Amino acid sequence: MGMGIVSDKEFDSALTDCVNPKPKSIPVAQIVDITRPGRKEGDVNVPDSLRQIIGETSVTDGRQEAVALAKNFGISPSAASAYAHGATSTASYDEQPNRNTIVSAKERIAKRARAKLMLALTNLTPDKLASAKARDIAGIARDMSQVIKNVEPEQANGVGGVNTGGGPAFVFYAPQQREESTYQVIQAKD
Repeated sequence: MGMGIVSDKEFDSALTDCVNPKPKSIPVAQIVDITRPGRKEGDVNVPDSLRQIIGETSVTDGRQEAVALAKNFGISPSAASAYAHGATSTASYDEQPNRNTIVSAKERIAKRARAKLMLALTNLTPDKLASAKARDIAGIARDMSQVIKNVEPEQANGVGGVNTGGGPAFVFYAPQQREESTYQVIQAKD
């Protein structure tokens, strides 16, 4: 019998011939399950690559698209929200092993928004300021700057909690208090 697609009747007939051979010279066939690498039967863990894709989809296309993608794979909306945060599950929301994927997606969006902002600012010329179109260009610039502000990843404070974000930094020095006994005593005669 040749290789290819066969009908159920032909398959059952060939299987019967293998299990109950007519001549004694043909060995008895055995059906052996093949174990392959990857997810085992009944394993419900989501692969990390899929978590990253769902998280990145949430950042780039929005939560609705990420939830729809997760639903196609049988993943809950709460898990999709956790993936968008960089976490691997809702139970480990504070741990973010996939944070770099989310940050790089946000940086790509912010880079494109910066390019559009610069284009809008370049087109905001004195001639256009006099015309009615300047309001539209200013609106685009404002919207792009808002996109950059919303999408850029949060900057962590500097070493020791010192503000390095460009805002004002206040440093207070408190003098040490000393006991009276630490000072030298000089007796004065009246």
